[in-house]
Amino acid sequence: MIHIKKITFENKIEMQKCFEIRKDVFVKEQKCDPKDEYEFEEESTHYLLSEKNIPLATARYRKTENGIKMERFAVLKSKRGKGYGIKILKKMILDLSHSKLTKYLHAQVQVVKFYEKVGFKKIGEKFDEVGIMHYKMILE
Repeated sequence: MIHIKKITFENKIEMQKCFEIRKDVFVKEQKCDPKDEYEFEEESTHYLLSEKNIPLATARYRKTENGIKMERFAVLKSKRGKGYGIKILKKMILDLSHSKLTKYLHAQVQVVKFYEKVGFKKIGEKFDEVGIMHYKMILE
């Protein structure tokens, strides 16, 4: 059974599970510098998706001067293509549906279509963020 848990930074055990997934995806797989990966943790609301108590995916959001930034979406490489990413994204959108603030994210170029499936639209030009090309996308 799939379970998506909303957690805060104070929940150290669950946060460590999120960090491990992000380390595998962003630091090891995509070669991001850890100093760029782990920031704004305490002010963010985190999500952890598990199946049969095995952590498989994570994401977070935080309030910025531009609205609510949804970010750090990560699914373990061996578990991609099974719908975990869309489940965690939809849960986050549902939880944020009450907010009138703009919901946005910076999507890596290769996953733009994934975000478009749930209503995000590209705005502006492609840009480099930590050595990876992205588009800013807003939820409409």
